[in-house]
Amino acid sequence: MWKTRITALLILIIGFGIGFFVYKSELAHQKLAKTDTAHGVAKFPFKLGLDLSGGSHLIYRADVSKIKSDQVAESMSALRDVIERRINLFGVAEPVITVQNSGFSNGGENRLIIDLPGVTDVSKAVSMIGQTPLLEFKTENPNKNAPQTATVGKDGKVNLSIDSQYVSTELTGRYLSKATLEFDQNTGEPKVSLKFNDEGSKLFEKITRENVGKTVAIYLDGAPISAPVVREAITGGVAQISGNFTPAEAKTLVGRLNSGALPVPIEHIGTETIGPSLGSTATAAGVKAALIGFLAIAIFLIFWYRLPGLLAVLALSIYTVTILAIFKLIPVTLTAAGIAGFIISIGIAVDANVLIFERIKEELGTGRNVAEAIRNGFSRAWLSIRDSNISSLLTACILYAFGTPLIQGFALTFFLGVIVSMFSAITITRLFLYSLNITKHTKLISFLFGSGFTNASSHK
Repeated sequence: MWKTRITALLILIIGFGIGFFVYKSELAHQKLAKTDTAHGVAKFPFKLGLDLSGGSHLIYRADVSKIKSDQVAESMSALRDVIERRINLFGVAEPVITVQNSGFSNGGENRLIIDLPGVTDVSKAVSMIGQTPLLEFKTENPNKNAPQTATVGKDGKVNLSIDSQYVSTELTGRYLSKATLEFDQNTGEPKVSLKFNDEGSKLFEKITRENVGKTVAIYLDGAPISAPVVREAITGGVAQISGNFTPAEAKTLVGRLNSGALPVPIEHIGTETIGPSLGSTATAAGVKAALIGFLAIAIFLIFWYRLPGLLAVLALSIYTVTILAIFKLIPVTLTAAGIAGFIISIGIAVDANVLIFERIKEELGTGRNVAEAIRNGFSRAWLSIRDSNISSLLTACILYAFGTPLIQGFALTFFLGVIVSMFSAITITRLFLYSLNITKHTKLISFLFGSGFTNASSHK
């Protein structure tokens, strides 16, 4: 039994440590914002969404001059998906990304509008978008007399431009499914292997079939990096880039390609700072409401369930600081919807404790001692808790899979909250109760394990 008590004590210490981390990191971040003095834990602030903290409004111009008119809308939609996937890798950054097709309002240009929450530093906002590589496949120009241009490099050598010798094809990075890093078994040279989707595979097979014995140039960000000779038609949608990369360069290229090769080139043309749609008052009101709600739940649990209720409040406190620490470390961008998902998960954690305590009360009413009642109460309540939480997790998964970024933020905070609340209600509360090691049924124990206006002994 002493091992159980030591474990319970360690959990309490860890819980207080997590709470101290959450408090210290937020305090350090607020100090950093005022003094610009670096602090070790200041890099873990809460990230708030556009509705609570505002952010940056970025405007990009898309160059669709090389895309057929009937494919512009599809290409812009693919561009939006790539940028959203790059920024919102876990569905928690809550960006708002919209496409503006050519029209009078934007001077006939196709534009991509990106709103990034919590980012007011222009350079930081632009770096979040990054220079995603533009991948192109080009074939030999049928015009053999295409002129070449010469440039003199820093080393004094004359370099001939081969751009005019190749013409663009429909195969670009928009059809890329996956990029992987490989090494030549003979030379050890790093290579980047490209895997296209079904449509890209068909285009690649068509291009190689029509250019057997000719070169097909691979361009990255407008520069040729490889021009292999096609020996035969290539099926399966797999290509390789061997551009004399170092392992580090090849690894970086793979990461950039997997994060999303842009289907069309874009140019950053403007940035604005936008204010929060709800404002700081809404944030303060939400925090105040959460604190009042938590205190109300704590008072109810202690009043109605007494000692088990007090232990449940301790477990609920550990749950709260743990989930807040997770929000900081991922980090999760908190919007009003995301905070709502977190608060709902607190209610689910309380619901699990109520089920357990009611089962314990029923066991005590049959004449069992406290230790047996606790053990049987958790065992009987687990099936109900499991089924209700599984249904909640399935709902969160469906919302995350099919929802908009705003809904995804709610679904993710809700999902994380349900997972941690199950651990809090089943493991931590049970461990605290087991650590009491109550064997005798005295009047004090009857009072402490009573429920409502009755004592435990009255259930016999």
